[in-house]
Amino acid sequence: MNSKDLKKLKKICEHKQIKISLAESCTGGLVSSSITSIAGSSNFFDSAIISYSNKAKVELLGINKNLILKHGAVSKEVALSMAKNLYHLTKSNICASITGIAGPGGGSKSKPVGTVYFSIYKKINNEIEINNYKKLFIFKKRITIQKKSNEFLLRELIAIID
Repeated sequence: MNSKDLKKLKKICEHKQIKISLAESCTGGLVSSSITSIAGSSNFFDSAIISYSNKAKVELLGINKNLILKHGAVSKEVALSMAKNLYHLTKSNICASITGIAGPGGGSKSKPVGTVYFSIYKKINNEIEINNYKKLFIFKKRITIQKKSNEFLLRELIAIID
């Protein structure tokens, strides 16, 4: 994601008076770092929770332990719960989450390395819109999967807000 796109995100959010919060797992704060690299990002970026461990997901975001046990921390259900629960904590107009397997280990047949789930919970004027995504990034390097996840989420945020 280049600075031009990030500035576009800032401009749209400021114009529409939108606040964004993030719940990140596999990206470890990379998306938050990208957004806060823009001068004036405090005008639209509210907060971020890096919930890397299952314990953090449960204790910080209030994710039900049974949801993690049933579907796994890397799942549509957990990503959605992360975004929804973040909304209840922050009341930001846009709450987005990422959970995935950046590798090099940790993958399985059903969820190989590079599997990433995203959820964007949008509430504006009492209208709720939820967007869920599953991506499989086929790269050998962990940082590449994290960077591609970062780029994907930022592009989707711009598309949803614009």
